[in-house]
Amino acid sequence: MKQVKIGIIGLGNMGSSHAKALAAGLIEGAVLTAVCDPGPERLEWAKTQLGPDVQGFLSTDEFFDRADIDGVLIVTPHFSHPELAVQAFNRGLHVLCEKPAGVFTKNVREMNEAAERSGKVFSLMLNQRMNPLYQKVRDLIQTGELGEIKRTNWTITSWYRPQSYYDSKDWRGTWAGEGGGVMLNQALHQVDLWVWMTGMMPSAVQAFCGFGRQREIEVEDEVTAYVEYKNGANGLFTASVAEFPGTNRFEVAGDRGKIVVENNELSFWRLRQPESEFNRECSVPFGKPESWKVEVPVNGQSTEHHGIMANWAAAVLDGTPLAAPGEEGISSLMIINAIYLSAWLDKRIELPIDEDLYYEKLQEKIKNSSFQRRQL
Repeated sequence: MKQVKIGIIGLGNMGSSHAKALAAGLIEGAVLTAVCDPGPERLEWAKTQLGPDVQGFLSTDEFFDRADIDGVLIVTPHFSHPELAVQAFNRGLHVLCEKPAGVFTKNVREMNEAAERSGKVFSLMLNQRMNPLYQKVRDLIQTGELGEIKRTNWTITSWYRPQSYYDSKDWRGTWAGEGGGVMLNQALHQVDLWVWMTGMMPSAVQAFCGFGRQREIEVEDEVTAYVEYKNGANGLFTASVAEFPGTNRFEVAGDRGKIVVENNELSFWRLRQPESEFNRECSVPFGKPESWKVEVPVNGQSTEHHGIMANWAAAVLDGTPLAAPGEEGISSLMIINAIYLSAWLDKRIELPIDEDLYYEKLQEKIKNSSFQRRQL
């Protein structure tokens, strides 16, 4: 059986996990043939844990020159994602990249252009797209069951992180090390699902961020963002790392009803007739449209990271449609960049953002970052 030969760059927590899954033969259509990490101790770990046939490299240049691979899985710090992906595409390799696509849209756009020129298969590790619950919500929205969207609301405060999490690595919680906080590192999953399920990008954002408000960090630890859509709908996105117990609740209201996802359950209230139609015909001052709570079947298990890797391999081998095309990563990043820019400038930001302005403001944050000063 033909398999995609995969090399992994980065053997941190996630990279090691992906490597073990591949080495154990858990990913159909894929085999691990090489790894790359600048830490000699990580290569020693690879020798003992991944088998003698897996090549090990300390430098990416040597990895790209000598590794026996068809594709590369990038699991490195956020800033390096676009640069490494472009190198891989220029070498004629397929790419699967951990989220986020990058830190700022300007170089992610360049990465997407390199992917298109190469003609190679490009995917992102947006593993929550493999959850059948969210797939069902997307289906209900995209097929028109909910009607035109009026409002979206996501409260995601279940990404709890204590101060010890940020203290564990000197790059955590810094602009120079990570390029963002709860929005870029944790809640990006929900921002991606927000766009993916609704099929809608905001047209404007007004955001309020707490930078180091709840934790001793440089980046944001809590966010409230108000968004507007071109069709007149609006939305609210709330995130925090400092609430426990937290909430993960997605609510979307449309012309034909309302969907709520919470506690891994889907609730769907369907209107007998569209609200806009009822409103035109109703002559009773306190009239309300008839609604039914519908039991919606959600079948299957979420395959998460393993599902994304298998899907990428299948796309390489036989053209299977990608669950998470890499080019789509710029959408969630655009929203997150807009949120930061709105908070920094204390103003409403229209999308698409001014990418040069965002890059300029981000560089100011990086220049004054404690992690940047430690590197000098």
